[in-house]
Amino acid sequence: MSRTMTALFAFAGGAAVANTYWAQPLLHVIAETFDVSAGSAGLLVTVTQTGYAAGVLLLVPLGDRLKARRLLPLVMGACAVALAAAGLVTSYPVLLMTLALVGFTTVAAQLLIPLAADLAGDDQRGRVVGSIVSGLLTGILVSRAVSGVLASAFGWRAIYLLAAMVTATLALMLGRLLPAAPAPVSAGYVALLRSVFAVVRGHRVVQVTLVLGALNVGVFSLFWSALTFLLSTEPYSWTAVQIGLVGLVGLAGALAARHVGRAHDVGKSTPATGAALGLPILALTIGAVGSHTLFGVLAAVLVLDVAVQAENVLHQTRLVSIDVHARGRFNTAVVTSAMTGGAGGSAIASMLWSAGGWSAVMKGGLAMLALGLLVWRLGRNTLRAA
Repeated sequence: MSRTMTALFAFAGGAAVANTYWAQPLLHVIAETFDVSAGSAGLLVTVTQTGYAAGVLLLVPLGDRLKARRLLPLVMGACAVALAAAGLVTSYPVLLMTLALVGFTTVAAQLLIPLAADLAGDDQRGRVVGSIVSGLLTGILVSRAVSGVLASAFGWRAIYLLAAMVTATLALMLGRLLPAAPAPVSAGYVALLRSVFAVVRGHRVVQVTLVLGALNVGVFSLFWSALTFLLSTEPYSWTAVQIGLVGLVGLAGALAARHVGRAHDVGKSTPATGAALGLPILALTIGAVGSHTLFGVLAAVLVLDVAVQAENVLHQTRLVSIDVHARGRFNTAVVTSAMTGGAGGSAIASMLWSAGGWSAVMKGGLAMLALGLLVWRLGRNTLRAA
């Protein structure tokens, strides 16, 4: 993996994953457009992430069977069509369906990570995966800021139409530039899907990592979904632009993600995972006690993004290093679990916000993190042996 190819993978992955987050800082704006409640608007994030989890489960395993040079442009082209449809719909139920399709097809990042692991040398795999995940995080954070700015200037529909054009362009570029490497597995599609469950059952380290990943992304999604509601109400009453710009504080997480993969390269993945699980507790504590101050909110965003994205890198690097012939399926398992946790986190955030506001959401997040630390404590010997 040259630096140029790594940068291309990082940009393409960031652009792809951004498609699942365009709506997050705009929930109240879209709710006003279709005259639905804040709780109903929260379903936009839930259906997108649920669709993404389904896409990772059903499409990403194909990366072990089909040539990436054919599969990636096809998937990204379908995503471009779904994005364009999302920008043109006129009813809320149809928007929910089109965003579910966007989530289902915007899985290019999870096809690129196993491919990068195949192309990278053993001594650079953690760094390369870390750099690509750094691009993913940058895409998530920048998407919130861009989403708010474009919505303010041109309306929220423009975001999805622009994303469609970017995605179509990247599909064409990758179709020309990806190496024509042979696919490592010749199994049929149904057998390939079944083997995802087989590789999970056959590796205890995968099982532990899946639980940790689901809780990790679940807390991240819970926090950001509720933060949109917090900042759009008193005492802030911020616009979509202001809410989107808050995400840029988390760019420090992108820097952490870029370098934390080296912990895996030098054999420190397990203690680094424990540390990454502890930091979000600090973030949510800051968020709970400092929610009425801008400093408290920004500090919570910063710490949470650093911790969550560092843990994502460690999980994915660990799993793609287990078996060269099953990298796509391992990545399928960990990302499906993580995004299912993310969809659950969004749904929980909506319920807790309706029941008890920001305080209830923070308590729910802390409970999820306590469970994560318990799983890490019980499974750390398994992680060390991987």
